[in-house]
Amino acid sequence: MIMMSKMLAKLLLMSVFVSGMAEAVIAPVPSPPKQPAKSYLLVDFNSGRVLAEKNIDKQIEPASITKLMTAYVVYKELEAERLTMDEKVTISEKAWRMKGSKMFIEVGKQVIVEDLLKGLVIQSGNDAAVALAEHIAGSESTFADYMNQYAKALGMNDTNFVNSTGWPNRKHRTTAKDIATLGKALISEFPERYKLYSQKQFEFNGIPQYNRNKLLWRDKSVDGMKTGHTESAGFCLVSSAKRDEMRLIAVVLGTRSEKARADVSQSLLSYGFRFYESSKLYAAGEGLNQTRIWKGENENLNLGLQEDLHVTIPRGQYKYLDAVMDVNKDIVAPVQKGQQLGTVKVMLDGEEIISRPSIALQSVDEGSIWQRTKDQIIQLFR
Repeated sequence: MIMMSKMLAKLLLMSVFVSGMAEAVIAPVPSPPKQPAKSYLLVDFNSGRVLAEKNIDKQIEPASITKLMTAYVVYKELEAERLTMDEKVTISEKAWRMKGSKMFIEVGKQVIVEDLLKGLVIQSGNDAAVALAEHIAGSESTFADYMNQYAKALGMNDTNFVNSTGWPNRKHRTTAKDIATLGKALISEFPERYKLYSQKQFEFNGIPQYNRNKLLWRDKSVDGMKTGHTESAGFCLVSSAKRDEMRLIAVVLGTRSEKARADVSQSLLSYGFRFYESSKLYAAGEGLNQTRIWKGENENLNLGLQEDLHVTIPRGQYKYLDAVMDVNKDIVAPVQKGQQLGTVKVMLDGEEIISRPSIALQSVDEGSIWQRTKDQIIQLFR
């Protein structure tokens, strides 16, 4: 006998109710607006559902979007305590001479990591990026190797970095899909650090430094992330916004102007929030059901999920969700905690929209000889 969680039972009851209706009327969702950009991607942060896309696997130059990975590496160094926020960095001539966007650091001077991070994130300073890269890895080229190692670990399979700034280089490439992966990692792994991306300005050496993400002034739900621009890459913007419990990430690459990248990003975010909603159905480690385990020290085993399960669906369609849990037959001890023993499937109007492995929430060792013999007899008669 399978015991279901209240949430799972609720969804199943709803599905019975809906199936009994003469006809389930589900409101249509319009196609996402086509955008004037080389590539773009709109994705729900929690569920990973793609809501709009164009050329998301096409490799292009990321310009200063690169600095998202530069910052990610810095945060990893801080996390590992190989770097501190008040650590002083000596500015090299190479960093000082960098062209493009700058925070105006001076050669030979010492600047603390905290200020360089602000220059990197808020002002998009190429000089700050090189200074941090050289301090952490000894040279910018070695730091780029470091960036690529982290990119590989995150599953950014179509990305290759050759510098810390996004300075034009034919071998410096990434995709909208990979950038969205990096954006999600930054937000989820470093939520406190991420708050810096919403800061509109700071002052260094008496010079005001302003965030180049114009959406921070347009839309109060936008709290990041990064702009980029070179002649070859065009105008780019990675933005993230949160309304209620729903967070979206929009990646827009290769538009024609600063205004265009903001307009395209705003259009994508507005579409996502207007027509979709995101919900957490089950929490990681929550007992979703209890199943029989044979020949174990216990007769019952709790099943659940390794990670939270979120769904993103068209607005107003929650009542049409249907949850099903498939559990392996004849589960026999020993069973290890975390072992996959089935699948949780969530469907909308009969179509599967997401599935996740169901796992054992605790380990169960073999039972006594008596227990194993008894269960063997019961199974034979079953």
